Amino acid sequence: MGAFTEKQEELVNSSWEAFKGNLPQNSATFFKLVLEKEPGAKDLFSFLGNGVDPSNPKMAAHAEKLFGTVRDAAVQLKTKGEVVAEAKLGSVHTEKKVTDPQFAVIKEAVLKTIKEAVGDKWNQEMNDAWEQAYDAMAAAIKKTMT
Repeated sequence: MGAFTEKQEELVNSSWEAFKGNLPQNSATFFKLVLEKEPGAKDLFSFLGNGVDPSNPKMAAHAEKLFGTVRDAAVQLKTKGEVVAEAKLGSVHTEKKVTDPQFAVIKEAVLKTIKEAVGDKWNQEMNDAWEQAYDAMAAAIKKTMT
């Protein structure tokens, strides 16, 4: 893939805004998708002890942080050509023993959630932009995992 373009950054930013526009529902969609594929992920998120609840502010805050981190990765890709993750992110993922297949489950859930959030504005170009940003973010986090 070539350099991350201004258009790709705009696609991620605009769909991020759509995601935030209905944060409680979109975060519930995201975590339902994750748990469908990886039921054991429930143990990785303390706020899922009672299941997926759209009124759970901790769940919404975590989803907002995750999707925001992917959006930030898009910005970094456009401005710097690479993504650098905070060491703390690596530490948390190491502590939780997050595996490569779990990163793949999260990626799939992110893409499906954004697709649902933007509705008929979804297209392959938007998918590719989110996928590229997510992959760069995940690679950056994996680099910091010890």
